[in-house]
Amino acid sequence: PPHPVLDCSPSQLSSTPLQVLFYLNSWYFAAFYLAEVLMFIYKGVVLPYPADNLVLDVVLLLLIFPGLEILRLFYGWKGNLCERSLALCASLLVLLPCAALAVYCLLLQTFVLRLELILSAALLCFYGLDFQNIAKLSV
Repeated sequence: PPHPVLDCSPSQLSSTPLQVLFYLNSWYFAAFYLAEVLMFIYKGVVLPYPADNLVLDVVLLLLIFPGLEILRLFYGWKGNLCERSLALCASLLVLLPCAALAVYCLLLQTFVLRLELILSAALLCFYGLDFQNIAKLSV
């Protein structure tokens, strides 16, 4: 019989590295969101931001993005701790629009600051690691 500590059977869905990633990602997203709010204030005051584009960017990145990210982290956190594959799949499903919004923040905004480029790229790295760990658990 396999040793209980080394048992890597598919019935074990919980992952410590994934839980650490969710924890770090929650703190990183809070810092990312705060930086985005401050950069939007800066861009709105200093740069000639068209009003329509400013409204679109604010709605997408400051209202929808945090809601999706909180939902993704909640489903992932609870799915991992409670070993629920459906919740992990829901987290993976919500990861897709979150990644699309991070790419929007990275490339498609009216004005992209260098700091936004760096922060969005780091957020996409977190998303890649989350995807890799969740996919590993699902196999």
